[in-house]
Amino acid sequence: MSETATFSRRGKLRFYGWGYADEDLTAEEIARVQGSARRLGGAAPVEVSVPQIRDFELPPPRIAVPAALAPMMSATPYDRLVHSLGKSFADIVRMFMRAVSSPPDWVAFPKSEEDVAAILEWASGANVAVIPFGGGSSVCGGVEPAVGDGYAGVVSVDLQYLWKVLEIDRSSRAARIQAGALGPELESQLKPHALTLRHFPQSLQLSTLGGWIATRSGGHYASLYTHIDDFVEATRSVTPAGILETRRLPGSGAGPSPDRMMIGSEGTLGIITEAWMRLQDRPMHQASASISFPSMSAAVAAVRALSQSGLFPTNCRLLDPVEARNNHVGDGTKAILVLGFESADHPLNAWMERGLELVADHQGTYDSEAVARSLAPGNRAGEHRQGAAGQWRNAFIRMPYYRDLLVALGVITDTFETAITWDRFETLYDGVRERTQTVIREICGHDAVVSCRFTHIYPDGPAPYFSYSALGTTTGDLYSSLAKWRQIKLATNEIVVGLGGTVTHHHAVGRDHRSGYERQSSPLFRQALAAAKAVLDPGAILNPGVLIDPIGRSAPGRGVLG
Repeated sequence: MSETATFSRRGKLRFYGWGYADEDLTAEEIARVQGSARRLGGAAPVEVSVPQIRDFELPPPRIAVPAALAPMMSATPYDRLVHSLGKSFADIVRMFMRAVSSPPDWVAFPKSEEDVAAILEWASGANVAVIPFGGGSSVCGGVEPAVGDGYAGVVSVDLQYLWKVLEIDRSSRAARIQAGALGPELESQLKPHALTLRHFPQSLQLSTLGGWIATRSGGHYASLYTHIDDFVEATRSVTPAGILETRRLPGSGAGPSPDRMMIGSEGTLGIITEAWMRLQDRPMHQASASISFPSMSAAVAAVRALSQSGLFPTNCRLLDPVEARNNHVGDGTKAILVLGFESADHPLNAWMERGLELVADHQGTYDSEAVARSLAPGNRAGEHRQGAAGQWRNAFIRMPYYRDLLVALGVITDTFETAITWDRFETLYDGVRERTQTVIREICGHDAVVSCRFTHIYPDGPAPYFSYSALGTTTGDLYSSLAKWRQIKLATNEIVVGLGGTVTHHHAVGRDHRSGYERQSSPLFRQALAAAKAVLDPGAILNPGVLIDPIGRSAPGRGVLG
């Protein structure tokens, strides 16, 4: 088998970065990113060359697989590299450093739930760690096979062959979907039925239903249906102890929810193989408005009013002045709100009219003609193609591709998100920006700009999402960039939790956010979760090091300063 052979039924992923191997930046995008890097450093930085498979010397597998499992197993360098890391800054920079210290020994491509069960049965008996793998888009160290020395080996279990919509209940507006389905795959299967899950994270093209459930991902809706939790009707998981399946119900008061235990478990309790998901009729009406505010405080007051109005906007993305400028939807003097509504049932004039009254109460201004065009009968483009909304969305989707080039140029660029109640938001917003800027100045030796946007809103508070860029190195010394990033990551974990926020709103805990998670969560709860894991996964083989420590085993952390 050649070094690039793969079991994949999909397009070939870029093993060292975001996206598919045949996706490239345009010349204009490359020039823009290089210009951004120069502005940070004042000179043209040394660019590290793109990694090639031949650059990596992977150790041979430490374990042999049973003959019955061999047909679904791969140990090609390409497959092992794809499944060695996720897509965080630390993951990308280590690929450019050619520093993959913990590749999986094997990558499994099960074709059925029975195959998954067989893998877990063998792994439990052989003391082999198992890493569930959906699309590999984790940005918090959630799929890295860094399991320490206490295991005989490690297998990454790629669920891409479990990708079908198995059953549709049109009357209940629900579907039974296999966990390995990518976002576009499940949407294309639902479309003939005029249905949609309408859960669109930034990673939509490269993430799976099972991954969304396991990490409690945030999606398309800015309010009301903010997390994948809101769409899960029932789940089915394979654990080392057996099948854990829940009953389809619109709601239940029968004790603690087993679905809630699996949602957000990050592959530590079982491998989710399918789920019944609540669906939506495909929207027929969409409307949007781009609203400017003279200050961030006025914009925040308007968004709080919207969040408590009962209008439940589909989109309510607030960009602070710096974030607006960075995304080319403002000049840095005004906060910008992208407000949108959608419906499969009714025109949206009344909702938009009331929403605009609320923002006007807080000094918001907008182009009334553009709003009227978005409300015009037959307009289906809505919030995705109108003005600032469309510009911001394009920048949002392309940002991970820009990040990979910035890594090669020695730039540290990352994000961290949280959620906070309205009464504490101002303190958090000011404190995070001030303290993060101070930390970056101390670590990197220069000033950095920290920007903020809201990804989701609730009646009791927003989900602020912070971004920053800093210069890690101008000499091509990516180890220096990685070491500085690690210090910044630990500091921002401490900052957001110390100011009363959560260490993550929708990026999961993984390994990178554990320091904050352990500070904000009760030790007693983590002990109870570990006890549940001991029942479902007696050998502690599932994703060790992520979320919690299994009973009797310590956290291995991440390799090479990851």
